[in-house]
Amino acid sequence: MSQIRFFALGGLGENGKNMYVIDVDRDLYILDAGIKYPSSELYGVDEIIPDYKVLLRAKNRIKGIFLSHAHEDHISALPHILKDLNVPVYATNFTMQIVKDLLKEAEFNLEELTLNTISQNSIIKFGNVRVSFFNTTHSIPESVGIAIHTVDGVIVYTSDFTFDQSGHLKYQTDFRKINELAEKHVLLLLSESLGSTLVLNGGVNQSLDHKLNSIYANAEGRIIVSLFSSDLKKIQRVVDMSLQHHKKIAIIGRRAQRIVDIAIADGYLDIPKTSLINLKFIDDKNKNDDPNIVALVTGNRHEPFFMLQRMCKKADRLIHITEQDTVVLMTPPVPGTEKMAARTLDVLYRSDAIVENIDKRLLTSAHATGEELKMMINLLKPKYIIPTIGEYRHQYGLKKLAEEIGYDSDHVFILDNGDVLNIKDKDLFISRNEISVGEILIDGTAVGDVNDYVMKDRELLAEDGALLIVAHVSPKYKKILGDVEIVTKGFVYVQESEEILNNIKQLFYKASEKHLKGKYINWNEYKRDVRNEINRYIYQEIKRRPITIPVIISTEI
Repeated sequence: MSQIRFFALGGLGENGKNMYVIDVDRDLYILDAGIKYPSSELYGVDEIIPDYKVLLRAKNRIKGIFLSHAHEDHISALPHILKDLNVPVYATNFTMQIVKDLLKEAEFNLEELTLNTISQNSIIKFGNVRVSFFNTTHSIPESVGIAIHTVDGVIVYTSDFTFDQSGHLKYQTDFRKINELAEKHVLLLLSESLGSTLVLNGGVNQSLDHKLNSIYANAEGRIIVSLFSSDLKKIQRVVDMSLQHHKKIAIIGRRAQRIVDIAIADGYLDIPKTSLINLKFIDDKNKNDDPNIVALVTGNRHEPFFMLQRMCKKADRLIHITEQDTVVLMTPPVPGTEKMAARTLDVLYRSDAIVENIDKRLLTSAHATGEELKMMINLLKPKYIIPTIGEYRHQYGLKKLAEEIGYDSDHVFILDNGDVLNIKDKDLFISRNEISVGEILIDGTAVGDVNDYVMKDRELLAEDGALLIVAHVSPKYKKILGDVEIVTKGFVYVQESEEILNNIKQLFYKASEKHLKGKYINWNEYKRDVRNEINRYIYQEIKRRPITIPVIISTEI
């Protein structure tokens, strides 16, 4: 009998930051290592990664990080994690190409890392444990589910999947492998749950093709399509439609260009070189306004919206949107970008271009819907189920689906990050909040030095601004030299608030009297008293709490 533990450092009760750990007899197998994008109140934060520091003391027990597919919420924490945890990484060829691209950008020497490319037929042995893989259908090629075979049964991690049957060969699910796993007794199923509340009818792919065909047939000028760069399946669909209508294709977006280049080089995207064009910068002679152009505006998260706005405002260097253009939006807003998406629609309609906002239901979710989740459970017949990859309502949705097909509620566990599910000698118990989990906020290149205090200060700066009081003080003569200068940023408009600022100056002189009487000046107490007096006055007057910084400079005459 093995002792098995499961816990998540991210991905439970949230959308993104997926990182799951399976512990079999004290050997650790890490499934995915992704990021989450911040909501708007996290000022200046670029991305959020799981707090992986808890794994540092177990570094020698980590057998590897196993990646399911190349989306950012599953791989993009790797450049941060591998700096501290140089452990083997396992991924399919396409996923590994994207990972290498990320690591090169982070200036890693790839030769110092252990990067293992696997296929769905690979079986990796670690003592009594074997790790195998099976192809799944997702919006990016070579997406796999991961199976960890223990003496007590198989633990299956589906990651993101659908059972869409209209996909290209490179995107198809391997049902034979799933059936083989079912025959080996699946102990625990870690299934995605993001789509558990979705109900979609069949035939949406045909409806989308019909809609695109109609748009292409009626377009008189250029066609500009917004797409997420990681959704290669949709990029291929738009490319195929463009080729049918004998259009030239231009791909815009730096990060997308790299993913697309890798996909074309490895044969995952089929775009004839003769149909691809590079747009030159707009100048007096070149307007890039050939009506035969289809421009794919691609990027992650908010980037397609940002680029479209720039094109409408004639600030882009490649395309200026005019009333002759048709703009096709195939980027439903992701969490945190809803405001920007709505603003972009507004700007597009003002441009007089023909705007086609594709219905979200036609842009089939790349996540398994309720019926598909039930099908995966019925195929694998697991003993226990843990809903992963989703917010609480999605996890709850999956629990209800499992109960609909006959599972007892005490065999489906809704866990939070840091909860540990233990299986030993056929006994199962859950210890809540056993692992200390948190988030590391990434701001530029800094890892781990953006904490709650920094975020609170940014919030205050955003809401109430900052006030600096600059004064020169002679410790020898115990007096203030020259004038006291007040600098405000985001606090009040100086010309309309002279009275307040003059009163703040007078308060500074008054607070200074006490400290300039004694034998020595205690600079720290002096600054603290000045800050407290001024903050009290500002709050009484205008109910604001700016960050107040007294800059008192010791100066000799």
